[in-house]
Amino acid sequence: MKKALIVLVLLAVVAAGVGWVLSAPTRMSEQRAASLQSGDPAKGELVFWAGGCASCHAAPDAKGEDLLKLGGGLRLETPFGVFVAPNISSSETDGIGGWSLTDFANAMTHGTSPDGRNYYPAFPYTSYARMTGTDLGDLYAFMKTLPNVEGDAGPHELGFPFNIRRGLGLWKRLFLDPEPVIATPVGDGSVDQALWDRGRYLVEGPGHCGECHTPRDVAGGLKLAEWLGGAPAPTGEGRIPDITPVEGKFGSWSAADIAYYLESGFTPEYDSIGGEMVKVQENMARLPAGDREAIAAYLKAIPPVIEVAN
Repeated sequence: MKKALIVLVLLAVVAAGVGWVLSAPTRMSEQRAASLQSGDPAKGELVFWAGGCASCHAAPDAKGEDLLKLGGGLRLETPFGVFVAPNISSSETDGIGGWSLTDFANAMTHGTSPDGRNYYPAFPYTSYARMTGTDLGDLYAFMKTLPNVEGDAGPHELGFPFNIRRGLGLWKRLFLDPEPVIATPVGDGSVDQALWDRGRYLVEGPGHCGECHTPRDVAGGLKLAEWLGGAPAPTGEGRIPDITPVEGKFGSWSAADIAYYLESGFTPEYDSIGGEMVKVQENMARLPAGDREAIAAYLKAIPPVIEVAN
């Protein structure tokens, strides 16, 4: 009996050690970090709007130049608790003004803070992990030009066990994957491949559309088999729609309809956009027309999700 107890204790110690190692925050390779360069702020501004940074980190009712004051404070109420969007302004004390480009890139692509903590995936780094080094460098350069906003936005409000950040390292091993979600379509040549590739990059990467439009499992990971097939709203109120090309639903929209919707906020039936999508559409309207066309081309050529009730 005593020997059995000793064996169990040893197994528990080994399991705890393995769990500790596997849950450690990850960072990009030294080779990739060395290849990063601070880029062009003008190009970075387009990445900023594509990534929707102001939608979470500016004041909720911000307009105009105030959208560039990223003091945080937005409260995201979810089944896991309340996440508070942090200050990501150029403040060196309360924001990210003291971060290096490598710090910034590790946060964006690995969900790891400069001091080695795991970030919660309310920050959509599982999508940003697909961003190119060039876009990361351009975005970093633009972020350095933004106003300094003082003040800590406050901590997240999470209960046990969700308040244990270390466990997120295991979560990231399951759900953090920089590879594309949708494979390149094999068809009759009717799809403009370069346009579709650009659309995939914007939707799956900086645009992080799947973070809201794709359902999640009990662990909070995206169900990639139901990619963009609609999901319950994170707040628990209502449903975010299926934006795959399902006949009779979103699939009845043409690529031109989708591009115009992202530009103007009007559906083919001339209903106006509403809810959280308002901010997304306003961000997309700032992108070049070709990017909105690319998003539309991608959405028209992905597999429809027909099993999800809407």
